[in-house]
Amino acid sequence: MALTRLEKAQAWLFRAVTAFFFMIFQFFFTRRPADSVKKLPPVTNPLLLQSATQLAKKIRRKEVSSVEVVQAYIDRIQDVNPFVNAVVKDRFAAALQEAALVDKLIEEETGGEEVLEDRLPLLGVPLSVKESYSLQGMPLTTGLMSRRGVVASVDAPPVALLKRSGAIPLGVTNTSELCMWLESHNHLYGITCNAYDLERIPGGSSGGEGSILGAAGAVIGVGSDIGGSIRIPCFFNGIFGHKTTPGVVSSENQYPPTSGRQDEYLSCGPMCRYAEDLLPMLKIMAGPNAHMLSLNTDVDLKKLRFFSIPHDGGSAYTYPVSKELLDIQKKVVECLEADLGVKVQQVCLRELRYSFQIWDTYMGLPDREGKPPLAFAELMGEPGRPAWALWELLKRMVGKSDHTVPAIMLALLEMTHVSKPSPFHIQQKEELQKKMDELLGTDGVLLYPSHPRVAPKHHHPLFRPFDFAYTGILNILGLPVTQCPLGLGEEGLPLGVQVVAGKLQDHLSLAVALYLEKTFGGWRDPGAE
Repeated sequence: MALTRLEKAQAWLFRAVTAFFFMIFQFFFTRRPADSVKKLPPVTNPLLLQSATQLAKKIRRKEVSSVEVVQAYIDRIQDVNPFVNAVVKDRFAAALQEAALVDKLIEEETGGEEVLEDRLPLLGVPLSVKESYSLQGMPLTTGLMSRRGVVASVDAPPVALLKRSGAIPLGVTNTSELCMWLESHNHLYGITCNAYDLERIPGGSSGGEGSILGAAGAVIGVGSDIGGSIRIPCFFNGIFGHKTTPGVVSSENQYPPTSGRQDEYLSCGPMCRYAEDLLPMLKIMAGPNAHMLSLNTDVDLKKLRFFSIPHDGGSAYTYPVSKELLDIQKKVVECLEADLGVKVQQVCLRELRYSFQIWDTYMGLPDREGKPPLAFAELMGEPGRPAWALWELLKRMVGKSDHTVPAIMLALLEMTHVSKPSPFHIQQKEELQKKMDELLGTDGVLLYPSHPRVAPKHHHPLFRPFDFAYTGILNILGLPVTQCPLGLGEEGLPLGVQVVAGKLQDHLSLAVALYLEKTFGGWRDPGAE
């Protein structure tokens, strides 16, 4: 108990000090979006209201051309991107040329629709790509000013596989600086806004993906997740996303690179507006590793065991889960029990109170050969010398730093983070891992909050920097998670829940996502009245 009290005291003191400095930084040194428009135009083209699976089928059947579909999405991006600033570099001209080639291929195909579906399941469907993924001919900077002008020479494996399946990339989307913050903001591309309220954040680091998908400027996209970078943007923007079991989808040719043991916690996966696209996208993105997952197995939801954890048990580092998110998770439980005849068991795992500390500890562990992870300051200075955080802080105060406040603060915190990994938190993780693995097994599904609150206003995460622990802990546990939208809340902002399954049981959470979309309505047009 004494250790818990000490940690609470340390966390309170740390939050008080950082909140004081962040308040000063926000007032003097951060920029807000200048646009006064708060709502996006509604979707008017019916092609934008169909899943990628449906669009591919219509293109194969010549009911619509790929050029028409691609042009519809280009038009929508041009309508909404001036407001959300999600797509940071487009390739519209090349995409239209590729769409024309698709239409020509279909005209000349003699093997029939089934042959095309088997060979090219996403033929002619537009795709958005997170800028941290290598997409040949497109920038690969993750918002770092010193990498301005860096252009990818190859495709990252998941992107290559999606292109090989017939998908057509339209462009790349914004991230937080070096993909290590909750808000997608950097000084190279600027700040990205939430699709449902331009005064709110879209999440990070896949915030550009979340925003453009939520805004109906894309139908499918790709994200990466080491602490919630797929799930938080999907939650904040009312779309579906899947954090795959680690090691299934390749994380090669992304920037920044992983180091230490971070590759054990990084997951790549699909982001999309319609639940039925999750499974076919994952099959494609997994490539030669698809056999590791039971993606062709039919799932009978009535035979699954369901669990619910409403909050982390009162961590000193995170804020309490809001009433509307507690209520919507309770409603999911009630629907599951009424519709499926199952019993959803509420459980409490005390180790979840240490979620942030566990995540922080494991992200800093050295690799198997004893080599520590790359320092964040090193990445900030790439390709030159490491950044000097104190100097960048002074430069930021006079508006001269190339780095954002969160990046500078992370580098400053790194300077004080000199202690060895805590044996206590390693023990807590091992105990939590054992309990979670036993709880879920091969037929268990867990409901867990995505975040303590709906999308906050710009820069407000500076005051609550550790709330991502609700997603981050699941990275360290190596579990697959599907983020599911659950309608809109009191302020017209998306609600949602994480659906967690056991390792390599991704098909279970994906099946639950289909049920939740049918029950709660899935994605909603942010421009609708």
